[in-house]
Amino acid sequence: MKILIVTDAWDPQVNGVVRTLKSTRRELEKMGHHVDVLSPLEFRTIPCPTYPEIRLSILPSGKLGRRIRAAAPDALHIATEGPLGLAARAFAVRHAMPFTTAYHTRFPEYVKARFGLPLALTYRFLRWFHGRSEAVLVPTQVVKRDLEAYGFQPERVVLWSRGVELEIFKPGPALPNDARPPVFLCVGRVAVEKNIEAFLELDLPGTKWVAGEGPLLESLKRKYPEVRFTGVLGQLELASLYNAASVFVFPSRTDTFGLVLLEAMACGCPVAAFPVTGPVDVIGDSPAGVLNEDLRAAALLALKIPREVARAHAERFSWEACSRQFLEYLQPIRGTVSLQGDEHPQSSS
Repeated sequence: MKILIVTDAWDPQVNGVVRTLKSTRRELEKMGHHVDVLSPLEFRTIPCPTYPEIRLSILPSGKLGRRIRAAAPDALHIATEGPLGLAARAFAVRHAMPFTTAYHTRFPEYVKARFGLPLALTYRFLRWFHGRSEAVLVPTQVVKRDLEAYGFQPERVVLWSRGVELEIFKPGPALPNDARPPVFLCVGRVAVEKNIEAFLELDLPGTKWVAGEGPLLESLKRKYPEVRFTGVLGQLELASLYNAASVFVFPSRTDTFGLVLLEAMACGCPVAAFPVTGPVDVIGDSPAGVLNEDLRAAALLALKIPREVARAHAERFSWEACSRQFLEYLQPIRGTVSLQGDEHPQSSS
C-alpha cells in the first residue's frame, strides 16, 4: 500500500508528534508498505508566533495538490491541523477523497494557556476540521471521551496508542555527572503549557534537571540558577540522562499521552505525575509510578520504586502494535476518485 502522511510537524522539530510519525513510518515500511511524508521541508515557511522553532508553510495549496497527484496514494492520513493539514483537507474534500486524521495534542488548552482564547471556540474549529475524516485517531480513552464531550461523533473517534524504542531506551550507562543525589528529571518543551514551574518550585532534596527547549528556557534559567538545563538531547544521550536520574517528574496537565513517560520507565526511571490524562492512561494503577495531586509527595514516594518495575511496565508498549492500529483505520482511496481539476482552494464544509 502507498500511504501519504501530511504533517505540519516534522524535522527539525523534536517532539512526541514527530517521534510518533517517524516510528509509525518505520514500522509500516517493515511491513512492506510505502510511506511518503509531505512536510514543511518542501515548502516556503515562516516561524510560528511565540514558537519560532516551529515552521508554518506559506500558501501551500497549489504545490500540495500537485504532490498528492504525483504520489497517487492508496490511503491519505492528515496528521495535524496546521497550514498543510488544512490544505490537504481542502484538496481531499474537493476531490471526494477519503482520509483519516489524528488528534495528537491538546491544542485548545495550549491556545487558551498562551492567548486566552476560549476552549469552545477552538473545539468548534477542531470539530469542523475533523468532521469530514473517516476516523479521528486519538492516543487514549480519556482523550476520546473528552472529544466526544465536545461534540465529536463517538463512532469516528478511535484509539491509536503509542510505543517506545525499547532497544534505545533501556537500562544502561548513565550520563556522566557530578549531581548531588537524588536526581529529579523533567523532559519536554520548556513552555507554559508543560507546567514546568510546578516541578521547579518543588522543595525536593538533591538535584533537578530539565531537558528540552522552548520559549521559557532563558527566563527559567535565570529564575532557577540551581537547576541544570541540558537543552535538547539526541535519543542515546537522553537514554543516558534517564539512566542517571532517580525519578522522572512529569508536571504537565495537558498532554494527551506523554511519550517521555514511556522513555523514562523503559530506562528504569520511575515516574511522579499528576493524576491527569496521559499519566493516568500510561501508568494507571501500575507500581511503576506515583500519581498524586501533591507532586512533591509523588516524587518522594517514587524514589522507593525499584527500577526493574518501571522497565517491566514500559515493555508492554510496542510501536509495531501501535502501527498495526494505525493501518487498520486507514481508508482506501478507490480507483474512481478523480485527481483532475483545478488546484485552487475552494470553500468546503
